[in-house]
Amino acid sequence: MGKKLVMAQRRGETRALCLGAAMVVCAVIAYYILGTTMLPLYQKSVWTQESTCHLIETNIRDQEELEGKKVAQYPCLWVNVSAVGRWAVLYHTENTRDQNQQCSYIPGSLDNYQTAHADVEKVRDKFHEHKVFYCFSTTQENETSVLYRRLYGPQTLLFSLFWPTFLLTGGLLIIAMVKINQSLSILAAQK
Repeated sequence: MGKKLVMAQRRGETRALCLGAAMVVCAVIAYYILGTTMLPLYQKSVWTQESTCHLIETNIRDQEELEGKKVAQYPCLWVNVSAVGRWAVLYHTENTRDQNQQCSYIPGSLDNYQTAHADVEKVRDKFHEHKVFYCFSTTQENETSVLYRRLYGPQTLLFSLFWPTFLLTGGLLIIAMVKINQSLSILAAQK
């Protein structure tokens, strides 16, 4: 009976050690992936200065080009603001600025014109409700654009690192508990 119990404990300990090691390996892989994808984007972001923007004007325009390609006509929002003591164009995110510099906000779905237009009007109305809001600007003097939301800010980076850190901590705790259990059982057997 005693030998079967010891064998069962060893199998359980082996499985727990394998689980802990697998969790640590997964965490290391996740850290590597985040370190090669998210971290460079965060470090390259020049939109680090948080500013207060004051709404100057908004226009809804119809666009026929997106990323240099002809597409069906879609509405886009153009927003001018006053930020850091100068006039600037507000862009929703870094991607909006890269997709089309003539649009401050591009609706998510461009398939249905009426839905896209309603989405743009809803966003424009929100800007008119809150004429003063926070935005992100760059420290470059000649830059005439600001961002409403950073895609690669510190909150995004911390949120991305949460699960790998949780996996690493959990895996190390499992390994530590198994090793403590093994050493305590050896001490108990010696007495």
